[in-house]
Amino acid sequence: MQIKSPIIPIHQIEVNTGGDSELDYKAICIFAAIGFFLEDDTYFTNRKVLRPATENTLLEENKLQKSESYFNWHYTPRNITFSQALDEFATLFETIVKEQTDGKKVILPLSGGLDSRSQAAALKHLNADVSSYSYEFINGYAETKLAKKIAEVCNFNFEAFEIKKGYLWDKINDLAQINKCYSDFTSSRQMAVIEQFSKMGDVFSLGHWGDVLFDNYNLDNLSHKEQVQLLTKKLLKRGGLDFAEQLWQSWHLKGDFKLYLHFRLSESLNKIDIENTNARLRAFKSKYWAPRWTSVNLSVFKEAKPITLPYYDDRMCEFICTIPEDYLAGRKIQIEYIKQRNPELANVIWQDKRPYNLFNYNNKNHIKTWSYKINNKITRSFKSVLGKQYVQRNWELQFLGEENKKKLLNTINESSLSNLIPKPLIQKYLKAFYNEDALNNAHALNMLLVLAKFNQNSNFE
Repeated sequence: MQIKSPIIPIHQIEVNTGGDSELDYKAICIFAAIGFFLEDDTYFTNRKVLRPATENTLLEENKLQKSESYFNWHYTPRNITFSQALDEFATLFETIVKEQTDGKKVILPLSGGLDSRSQAAALKHLNADVSSYSYEFINGYAETKLAKKIAEVCNFNFEAFEIKKGYLWDKINDLAQINKCYSDFTSSRQMAVIEQFSKMGDVFSLGHWGDVLFDNYNLDNLSHKEQVQLLTKKLLKRGGLDFAEQLWQSWHLKGDFKLYLHFRLSESLNKIDIENTNARLRAFKSKYWAPRWTSVNLSVFKEAKPITLPYYDDRMCEFICTIPEDYLAGRKIQIEYIKQRNPELANVIWQDKRPYNLFNYNNKNHIKTWSYKINNKITRSFKSVLGKQYVQRNWELQFLGEENKKKLLNTINESSLSNLIPKPLIQKYLKAFYNEDALNNAHALNMLLVLAKFNQNSNFE
């Protein structure tokens, strides 16, 4: 059987490489530290996922015989003007969106950012039939306010959802089956409203990865060692290094975890033959991060309805390799596309630059900025006076409070997690989260929960 893997795969295809099925403890430690598996790693030494941009030959029993790359990320900027790059993007983007959604009722998740807004501009221009939605945390930032405004400008149907406290515990078994325990369970807040999606349309149009492809780090050229150090800093979750080091020691692995992580990142980065630091880091994220974290979390959408991703398209990846970095910095192409295609849409506040929009975010007014910050603080303080904790992160809704704590402990105990991780280590992080520092131990708790469900359901097919 022949399988061609896209440049950025949406689906994670696991294959057999032969040998005994043993846990890959080193790979699991990296997963525990950064929240996703690196390269083609899985939980098991004899199972790998198909690498991006490869043509693969599989034998019986899903055994991988041969894998060859057909595309390598590169940086080959063309001598074109910004206006030419913008026109090419508009044509390509709208062509892809039309191909993916033509004749179908589109389900469009909206936020106050640029990726979904660029899709809204394209879909409106194409006269697509769109049903849009957004969600926000209960007692959190009113994210649906900006999304609703975008929908109104485009005359899309719109529905606002509120993510409730403790929704995870009724969904966790289904979620573990959907993402196969390859990502944490609290990032996929769409799981809270998955039942609603089937009523909204035929196909999702998702804006994932636009913010990576159409921006840069604004960095001068760094050495390979400096790039590895930067990636290490960006990849490690808060508290992830400590948690992984504790697992490494508890499993009596040889060597030092941090050195192993640096080695793996260095080896992965060495496979990308690009001199420009910004383009090389973008390629790294697109080659390793997107397929193993972003795509895994797309599985929840995919469970409800077919999904399309214009920024994942092979043609978009090839296009981005030829665009000068100066044109990508600061999201210039997306911003100008929205401004030209739909000026009214560009006038809606940009969430990342509140209270400014796409026309005035570079001309900030101190009075306007401080007025917004003061009003925002007053709103939070008012909620606090009413006894409502301001929610910023999904784990706050799922882990905090006595009822959540009880269900978390029951889930971990029922999973026999202590067969995989020593009980004193489990107790250490539970105590640290609930009695000492929730923020710095939330990731460890997330990973304990994922590993608990993996341990309980380790015979996934």
